[in-house]
Amino acid sequence: MDVFNLDGALVNDYERFARSFTQIRAQDIRTQVDALYASGRFWPEPLISINPHYEREASVQHLVTEGTLHPETARVFQIDGQPITLFRHQAQSVAKATAGQSFVVTTGTGSGKSLCFFIPIIDSAIRARAAGEPPRTRAIVIYPMNALANSQLKELEKFVEQSGLSDNLRPTFARYTGQENDDERELIRKSKPDILLTNFMMLELLMTRQSERDRTVISNADGLDFLVLDELHTYRGRQGADVAMLVRRVRDRLCRLKPPICIGTSATMASEGEEVARVACPMFCTSEELV
Repeated sequence: MDVFNLDGALVNDYERFARSFTQIRAQDIRTQVDALYASGRFWPEPLISINPHYEREASVQHLVTEGTLHPETARVFQIDGQPITLFRHQAQSVAKATAGQSFVVTTGTGSGKSLCFFIPIIDSAIRARAAGEPPRTRAIVIYPMNALANSQLKELEKFVEQSGLSDNLRPTFARYTGQENDDERELIRKSKPDILLTNFMMLELLMTRQSERDRTVISNADGLDFLVLDELHTYRGRQGADVAMLVRRVRDRLCRLKPPICIGTSATMASEGEEVARVACPMFCTSEELV
C-alpha cells in the first residue's frame, strides 16, 4: 500500500463529501471556493513519522538458562508456544530488578515498557510460591487512568492463562480501581493477589478509609516488594506532590523492614541519566541511584 496515494484518496473523498451539501451556481463564487479547496488550507500535509527499531537482546528462555529467571517464568512469557525475545531495555530492566535495584524506563510507545516490570514481578511471585511462602500482595502497580489498568489486566490474563502453570505456581492479580462490585472487592480481600493494579486515588482511599475490607486489602501488601508508577511523567505539579506524599506513606506503612524495588515508566520523558533520576528519586522517596 502506498501511504501517499492513500492520503490523497482520503483527502479527495473528504473534499467531495464536504462539498456535496451545496451547489454553487454563481461562477465567481464557485471559482473562489474552488481556489480555496485547491490551496489545501482545509487539511494539513501528511505527517510522516519513523517507528524506531529497538535492539533485540536475550530471550526469556536464555535468562532462565543463565539463572536470572525461574524456569516456570518462561512458560508465562511466550507467544505461540515460543519464549519472547526481549528488547535490550527489557533485558536490562529484568537484570536490575532481580538485583534489587530501582530504575526508570524511558522509551517509546509500543516498546514493551510494561514487560520491564511485569517479568520480574511475575518471576518473584513464582519463586515465592515455589518456596511455599504464604500468599500476600507483593506488587502494587499504579496507573494514572483506569483505561490503562484495564488494558494491562487483559494482557496479564492473556499471558498467565496460556502458561498452563499449576494453581500453586500460577501468579494471581487483581484490579482495584473503583470499578469493582462488592463481591469482587471481597474476593480481593480474601485472595491476597500477588499483584494489585490500581490508580493513585483508589490507593489513597485504601490507605485512609477505615472499613474492614479496605484495611485488610492494604494490610495484605505488608512487606511490599515492588512499587510501580506507570506513565511517570503524568505526576507533576500539585498532583505530583500528592502522589509523592502517597508513595511516602505507602513505604512507611508497608515497607518497614526493607525498601521496595521502585520502578517508573514513561514514553514522554526525553531526558536521560541524571535528569530522570532528579525527577524520580523525590517521587519514590529514595536516595539510592535510579538507573
